[in-house]
Amino acid sequence: MRMNRLRNSNSVRKRICRKILAVLLIIGIPAVMFLFTFTIKKVEVVGADRYTDKQIKNSVLQTRPDYNSIYLYLKYKFFTTAQIPFVEKIDVELVNNHKVTINVYEKIVAGCVEFMGEYLYFDKDGIIVESSPKKIEDVPIINGLQFSKIILHEKLNVQKNELFDVIINLTKLINKYELIVNTINFDSNYEVTLVCGDINVLLGKKNTYDEPLSDLKNILEKAEGTGVYELDMRDYEKGSGYVPGKIKK
Repeated sequence: MRMNRLRNSNSVRKRICRKILAVLLIIGIPAVMFLFTFTIKKVEVVGADRYTDKQIKNSVLQTRPDYNSIYLYLKYKFFTTAQIPFVEKIDVELVNNHKVTINVYEKIVAGCVEFMGEYLYFDKDGIIVESSPKKIEDVPIINGLQFSKIILHEKLNVQKNELFDVIINLTKLINKYELIVNTINFDSNYEVTLVCGDINVLLGKKNTYDEPLSDLKNILEKAEGTGVYELDMRDYEKGSGYVPGKIKK
């Protein structure tokens, strides 16, 4: 009787082991094939100006499952988004089994103000989009704005909303004419002075600043190394070539 029970028990164990093995084979083989068939081998990054391709890849591909192209595509399509400063959204495009394209949509930044050791970056509507202890090189600091409160993702309340139109006009022209501007200063009369390296450029108060800024790059190049520390372009006429300046004595 004992021998029969032992044989029956061994037979049951064998049948259970066979079934478990069969299930593992049925599930395991496709799983392994899935992993190897869709392993990411090449990543292309599009649209990133403020970050290197490597920085974007490291932010998006953080875990082992992320290196599966199908998993990564579904993850960013339906479940999550990358938490990267100055990035509005990231899309992952499935090119083929082994290649994905990461499309980066950066936040549009018009300028920044300094407050309590932080740089607060705002967009064309004056909405504060990011706060950072680091200064971005190509974003000018705006001085002369008076604000009553500062709340992330809300509009910066300043003394005149029209100032944002002026700031946007200036920043668009600065980018258009490839100017390096450190600071945009407004005085009490809302007249504008640009700080370009060691040179202050007086622009005054205008409806548009296209005329002086279209020639400013060439004028700054001519002024470099001459000791000029201030250029007065408040009455500048396009193409005139004459700009009153002050020279260090």
